[in-house]
Amino acid sequence: MENQRQMKIAVIGATGMVGTVMLKLLEERNFPIKELLPVASPRSVGRELLFKGNLHKIVSMQDAIDARPEIAIFSAGGQTSLEWAPKFAEVGTTVIDNSSAWRMDSTKKLVVPEINAHELTAADKIIANPNCSTIQMVMALAPLHKKYQMKRVVVSTYQSVSGTGVKAVQQMENEMLGKRGEMAYPYPIHQNAIPHCDVFEENGYTKEEMKLAREPQKILDDRTFSVSATAVRIPTAGGHSESVNVEFMRDFELGEVRKLLHETTGITLQDNPDTNTYPMPVYANGKDDVFVGRLRRDETQPNTLNMWIVSDNLRKGAATNAIQIAEYLKVNQLI
Repeated sequence: MENQRQMKIAVIGATGMVGTVMLKLLEERNFPIKELLPVASPRSVGRELLFKGNLHKIVSMQDAIDARPEIAIFSAGGQTSLEWAPKFAEVGTTVIDNSSAWRMDSTKKLVVPEINAHELTAADKIIANPNCSTIQMVMALAPLHKKYQMKRVVVSTYQSVSGTGVKAVQQMENEMLGKRGEMAYPYPIHQNAIPHCDVFEENGYTKEEMKLAREPQKILDDRTFSVSATAVRIPTAGGHSESVNVEFMRDFELGEVRKLLHETTGITLQDNPDTNTYPMPVYANGKDDVFVGRLRRDETQPNTLNMWIVSDNLRKGAATNAIQIAEYLKVNQLI
């Protein structure tokens, strides 16, 4: 990796599902770390976790701030980010936040590195990581939007329980074993599909659905297209899937669409009905790419494409995207 200056890195929420993957990725991608500052809940302070073969003590939020790390990567919920991210920023730390706290703040950048990292500057001290289901959708749509100009997107998501967190994974595992336990959802998730991701808003859509409607416009810096979403929780352990119907202003050839997606960094095209080749969560698990397939023209109206998009929600949907932002900042000497 270029510019191998060693850095202090704080990971906030280091023992959570996304935080654990972040640590794994920092190690896998050999991010140059001089000192790791893992932060978790107050009751975890003083405990140790393993990173690069060494034990590291979990520190308090204030201790991490006092250490003045170059980067703090947050995955500890919106309220924690709202309270603590500005305190890191005040001491010169660049915060990459995985919660929804700053995403729609007009003063903060919402970044998918392959699409809009070039907008970042050294003055951006709090950078928002988009929602997991948004990231995989815009990764696939961005090159097509550039070529054909999106008009309207209709998306239905099929989201894994890992997107809710450890409690939800445990609920599904308990139900599979016929055990009683704590419920993350208002209904059983095993052998079920729950059309309810996050809380309902006044318009009848869930917060997750409205993230899918609003975030792509900000990432692509374009309000001329609209997104209508339905988000569903399904009993898979990892990986989100999306059925996407997109209407363009200009017509397209399917061969050209396939070529565009095939040539896009971070996209793997899996699209061959003759061999039953299409994206599935079981194949996306543990990988950083976004997988796209089932490409076909919508025969009910002009200039409209159907597609199926799958990604590991804990990696590219969260941790990988955040680490890629950190890498971009470092390589381009913005920290």
